[in-house]
Amino acid sequence: MIKQKYFNPVAYLFVIILFPVIIFGQSGNNNIAAKENPNDDVSNSRNTIITRTVAKVSPVVVGINVTEIRQYRDMLSMDPFWRQWFGDRVYNQQVKSLGSGAIISPDGYILTNDHVAGNAVETIVTLTDGRQYNAKVIGSDQASDICLLKIDEKNLPYIKFGNSDDIMPGEWVIALGNPFGLFDVNDKPSVTVGVISATGMNIGASENRYYVNMIQTDASINLGNSGGPLVNAIGELIGMNTLIYTAQGSSGSVGVGFAIPINKVKKVVEELKANGKVDHDFGTGLSVLTVDENVAKTYKLKTSRGVIITQIEAKSPAQKAGLQVEDIIIGINDFRVNDESSIIGIMQEFRAGDVISVKILRDNEKLVKKMKVEKFK
Repeated sequence: MIKQKYFNPVAYLFVIILFPVIIFGQSGNNNIAAKENPNDDVSNSRNTIITRTVAKVSPVVVGINVTEIRQYRDMLSMDPFWRQWFGDRVYNQQVKSLGSGAIISPDGYILTNDHVAGNAVETIVTLTDGRQYNAKVIGSDQASDICLLKIDEKNLPYIKFGNSDDIMPGEWVIALGNPFGLFDVNDKPSVTVGVISATGMNIGASENRYYVNMIQTDASINLGNSGGPLVNAIGELIGMNTLIYTAQGSSGSVGVGFAIPINKVKKVVEELKANGKVDHDFGTGLSVLTVDENVAKTYKLKTSRGVIITQIEAKSPAQKAGLQVEDIIIGINDFRVNDESSIIGIMQEFRAGDVISVKILRDNEKLVKKMKVEKFK
């Protein structure tokens, strides 16, 4: 006799319900095992490319303490009337200041700003391990605000140069240095993080220093950060922190800082190593005036930017290039000329023998003239 098999819904329901419980229960046990060490996850999330870069770069940062001798006149000497009675009374005074720097070679070359150490009579460099050295000024260039120091040591940690022509707005950057002398507290640099806000910024001039093609960043830069490194996320030196814009009545950071691009720094450092100075002894033979609203209106210009040529010396590079009086210079190579100050600063980027492209407006027609800058007279 054939026995019939009957369908038992209760048994199947039991299996269906139990099976997920077994699966989910095993899965839950695995999750519990995976989370037995939650601190590992937290630790790993804190260890980012930024923190690793800071750890790598920090040993190359130095604090710089400087002593300068500055000359001062007393109040009576500043007035011509009293000066004739009391003489020109000038006295020397020691002035102490501070800044930052970065070691750029294992044999002790250190990069900083000219306004930090260019006129120093004594420069003390402090490393992150607490060692201190008297530094020698190898050379300094006021126009570019770059100074090269040297300490007598070997096998030092040093920073790798990046390529400032390859940076991008929005890219993460790290500023390291000695703000307000805090390096002296524990021989460690302060660190701030931000992004590249803009490139190619022509800021103008200050005390015969010309700030052209600067990198703008919102990484906080304060007094004492001058000369310190601005690095990208992988620790390459892309700029030297140099100046900030501040709110009226304030001396602190408002998130607008500027760094000298490293490609410019490399060029100047090579000259300072070789000659102890940068040779700016060349000319163009040009006399110019800033284009103002009246000039723009007279020549029917769309904007009041640029400079107008007022005089050209005979046999000068400008004359040989075919430039003419009343030409409006609006650019040189990739630099935009806004006024007299900007063209003076731009010309500091070149050396005798360089051939530059001068972009002009002549009768409202755009022209480009090739000019070789050179010594003449």
